[in-house]
Amino acid sequence: MRLFAAVLPPGDVVEELAAEVTRLRRLPGAGRLRWTARPGWHFTLAFYGEVADDVVPALSDRLARAAHRTAPFPLSLAGGGQFGRGRALWTGARGDVEALRLLADRAEAAARKAGVPMGEHRRYTAHLTLARSRDAVDVRPYVAALTEFAGESWTVADLALVRSRLPTSGVPGEQPRYEVVERWALGGAG
Repeated sequence: MRLFAAVLPPGDVVEELAAEVTRLRRLPGAGRLRWTARPGWHFTLAFYGEVADDVVPALSDRLARAAHRTAPFPLSLAGGGQFGRGRALWTGARGDVEALRLLADRAEAAARKAGVPMGEHRRYTAHLTLARSRDAVDVRPYVAALTEFAGESWTVADLALVRSRLPTSGVPGEQPRYEVVERWALGGAG
């Protein structure tokens, strides 16, 4: 299974973001970007890639422990930025970003301890991808428009293990499909 650990924003936060994305898509040149659909709006904490079925139980056990050791924390969507000279446009986070970073580190460590090859460790950058491009696109107007964006705060209360299924139809614009495999309450809450 192609898996990753994530924090999923609640429905009302997704609605706020949808309104902002609608505004961004009205900017000149927006058609040059491939906009991420709502099911793809999440904070990826650790990307695991293809994980063998027999490794998933150990990974799940480790993620459950990571969630239990992390207290719920406040977060909101805010601002924006880019990676790769316009190849990815994103919105960021405000609130207890350090707790989000710690949860990302724990999700990565959980995979390593479960035997999932993770490659080189990189410092976590909190971001939720809004659009991508195969070519370098000048996304500075979008980043500038996101400067004032500040969503409502919510309490991150769980960690999700998500399966992604890549498009297979070859239809332009088809997006990956995401399915939550399991969720664990943070801090043993709930």
